[in-house]
Amino acid sequence: MSGTYLGMPSFPRAAAAATRDGTLRGNLRHATHTIRDKRARAVAELADWPRLRAAAAAIKERTLRHLDHYLVQTEAAVTAAGGTVHWAADAAEANRIVTRLVRATGETEVLKVKSMTTQEIGLNEALGRAGITACETDLAELIVQLGEDRPSHILVPAIHRNRAEIRDIFRARMADWGRPAPDGLGDNPTELAEAARLHLREKFLRAKVAISGANFMVAETGTLVVVESEGNGRMCLTLPETLISVVGIEKVVPTWRDLGVFLQLLPRSSTAERMNPYTSMWTGTAETAETAETAETAETAAEARAAAEARAAAEARPGARAGTRTGTETRAEAGARAGGADGPRAFHLVLLDNGRTDTLADTVGRQALRCIRCSACLNVCPVYERAGGHAYGSPYPGPIGAILTPQLRGTESELDASLPFASSLCGACYEVCPVAIDIPEVLVHLRERVAEGGIVTRGGKKAVIRPARGHAAERAAMRAARWTLDHPAALRTAQRIASRTRRLHPRRLPGPGRAWTGTRALPEVPPESFRDWWARTRGQGSPE
Repeated sequence: MSGTYLGMPSFPRAAAAATRDGTLRGNLRHATHTIRDKRARAVAELADWPRLRAAAAAIKERTLRHLDHYLVQTEAAVTAAGGTVHWAADAAEANRIVTRLVRATGETEVLKVKSMTTQEIGLNEALGRAGITACETDLAELIVQLGEDRPSHILVPAIHRNRAEIRDIFRARMADWGRPAPDGLGDNPTELAEAARLHLREKFLRAKVAISGANFMVAETGTLVVVESEGNGRMCLTLPETLISVVGIEKVVPTWRDLGVFLQLLPRSSTAERMNPYTSMWTGTAETAETAETAETAETAAEARAAAEARAAAEARPGARAGTRTGTETRAEAGARAGGADGPRAFHLVLLDNGRTDTLADTVGRQALRCIRCSACLNVCPVYERAGGHAYGSPYPGPIGAILTPQLRGTESELDASLPFASSLCGACYEVCPVAIDIPEVLVHLRERVAEGGIVTRGGKKAVIRPARGHAAERAAMRAARWTLDHPAALRTAQRIASRTRRLHPRRLPGPGRAWTGTRALPEVPPESFRDWWARTRGQGSPE
């Protein structure tokens, strides 16, 4: 991942500060409870939800097992449709590719569709260092950008902000990025949305380059899919002349039939809607689409070529080239008036690995790659509700972030080593996951890796990692418990000693155990063990 979050404290320290913020906790409680209640009602409408969930998990598992095949198929289909595919092994390479592509257009401002992948690689910061301004167009991402903040939720990045805070941000910062906020702007949601709409509209109309992610890639046709609720994505995907999509390699699905399963699951599980207001799909470039359309209607292939050549000659004339504007008319508007296809004239797909292949090598942890970024697990997590998203130190907060981030970045840093422990293991995240990721299972798996070390795959090679610091007492306790449980006589003796000395037991643990008992009392030890009770009341030996 990027260095954007480097230097952040471990989860316990960051969460300790967040839990003392009463406003933050209030905002999170209201938002997460509202979303999850709506989601529960939307999911209950589908009697076959469990079957859809199982189908989605099976499709993802099959795709991950044959990921190399489907990625090559995707590359071939995108190329045939007029797009260009770039492969990026890590965040640095992806940023270099995108920066080079933008520079080649001569533009210094690009529009962004909400994209977790570009947050993961720190693309905005990389473009900024190259003198290129990246403007977020999703409302919540705009709030975060104007406030010089960081996203705290996958679906609602500004979930930690209330209306009054957003109004103040708009008033103070909109003018620095373009059209200022209207005079007398209040905190009514309609007023705030209108201010954002006016601010972004002029950017949409002059943009030449846009950058997006994608929710899915259909391998059989090379089609990319973006689902969103505001329409900003549709504007970014159709108006600019150049579109650059940065997509994680795990986003591929084999066929359109497979895509249909996820288009039923994602909106209900994320925004509690039966279907997304905007589902944008594009295959290659507009020019390729126009050529294909012409070929279908022409009587012979020669006629199709002649039509394409005539159109190219017409576009080559000054003022008539596709992609130019006449007055205030956009290219898409001109294309629509002329009957041509909408969409970019140049399309680049950057396929990003950045730790995903290493994650794929872990037979337990790889299920995290099934994630479709619905954020349902965040909205039911008691830890996230109290700590918020910033404490996770990653663009992927909540339970899914606690298993995905340590696998993409490794567990070498104090922050990443702490994330698998940012859970109560209550299992609510697994119950709501639309692709059945067993998050508690992966959390326990990663905790073992952190505490014990062992063999992992990093950079495509096997490596041995050492146990993380700070877990020596835990390891010693677990080893002592294992030895005792393997020796019944020792266990019986320990239980009797604990029972007979129970009046001397402290209510709080000293040392490292203080964190566990700081807000809860130790359970009382019974006056006798179960074995002794059984022998006393039944007059027999051990229940074994």
